Amino acid sequence: MKKFFPLLILSIVLLCSCRPSNPLVLHPEKKVAAQVFEPIPADFIPRKITILSAGDSLTQGVGDSTDQGGYLPYLKSMLENDKGIQEVDFYNFGVKGNRTTQLLKRLKTQEIKPIIKSADMVILTIGGNDIMKIVKENISNLQVSDFLEEKESYRKHLTQIFNEIITENPNVSIVLVGVYNPFSKYFSDIKEMDQIVAEWNQAGQSVVNQYSNSYFVSIEDLFINAKEDILYTDNFHPNNKGYELIAHRLNETLDEQVLPNLVKKAYTVSTEEN
Repeated sequence: MKKFFPLLILSIVLLCSCRPSNPLVLHPEKKVAAQVFEPIPADFIPRKITILSAGDSLTQGVGDSTDQGGYLPYLKSMLENDKGIQEVDFYNFGVKGNRTTQLLKRLKTQEIKPIIKSADMVILTIGGNDIMKIVKENISNLQVSDFLEEKESYRKHLTQIFNEIITENPNVSIVLVGVYNPFSKYFSDIKEMDQIVAEWNQAGQSVVNQYSNSYFVSIEDLFINAKEDILYTDNFHPNNKGYELIAHRLNETLDEQVLPNLVKKAYTVSTEEN
């Protein structure tokens, strides 16, 4: 018995020394907490944006007593008060009387194409003169059906306009301003005119829905529900107050939908370049 215990202890020591070590036990894995960073706010680096405004007399600013471009100076001031925007460069290509077919031709000129290519945003006011063309051609026997038939032509031409812009600049944001009904004083006997304008705006909205980075801004309710006179003395174009209201409506859409996407696009492009 005296020899048994020393042999037993020696056997245990030898067995323990021969057992493979377990690295998971001897070297436990170190857990490092991932550091989470807050996203950079959109207004961290105020940026300069370029906006091309094109279309008809609403972009030209007919009825604006200051002769500074209708809604443009109001919108420029609103945008530059945004702490995420340092400066806004506006290019005004509004021409009184322009219809969709005429705007499409002008967008293809060397005067406008380079600006489309460098623009962050294109704002369009177009369609009112397409409606007026129908009125003038059918003045003696004006029927609601005349407007409904031409609405599809308007949709077709508007689609061509969007395609032309996107061909020049696939990353640009396009904002289409809807048409409104200023015809009630001249054509009060056509009770369906509000319906006609609404259906043309639906056609415009349907075109916008086909394109990413495209937005529709409705203004018809501003004129239907106006509590003060917002038309110029010709009872057709907006006056200063009317243009200011249009600018406010535009700014709401830009602030809520367009500008946040512009920041995302600018960050994506910068990342890809690096």
